[in-house]
Amino acid sequence: MKIIIINGPNLNLLGKREPDVYGHETFEDYLAVLKTKYPNFELDYFQSNIEGEIISKIQEVGFSFDGILLNAAAYTHTSIGIGDAVKAISTPVIEVHISNTFSRETFRHQSFISANSKGVIIGFGLKSYDLALQSFL
Repeated sequence: MKIIIINGPNLNLLGKREPDVYGHETFEDYLAVLKTKYPNFELDYFQSNIEGEIISKIQEVGFSFDGILLNAAAYTHTSIGIGDAVKAISTPVIEVHISNTFSRETFRHQSFISANSKGVIIGFGLKSYDLALQSFL
């Protein structure tokens, strides 16, 4: 099964950025753990701080992959374009968030992705990605 994890802005700073919210582990280190835990999945990874690059990646893989784990980060709450890209593809998307967005600032309670996602997993730290992968088993 071919799954891609797409991470949005500032998630390249995991391990350094607000460790009280996001933890001390880099995403690359956690990805290695996921690849070991799920050897039957072909896991690809893409990260960008640029909205258009995220949209292009969703369109590129959105008809050929078996699943997408999408953490659009702050773009979740602002990007109609990313939401439209998710709506336009046939590959199922699981929206993932490390923190519980509903326990944070009010503007983070809105998602332009959720309505067109297969499911949403929030608030379990990096384990949110693990839980999303389990949904494809």
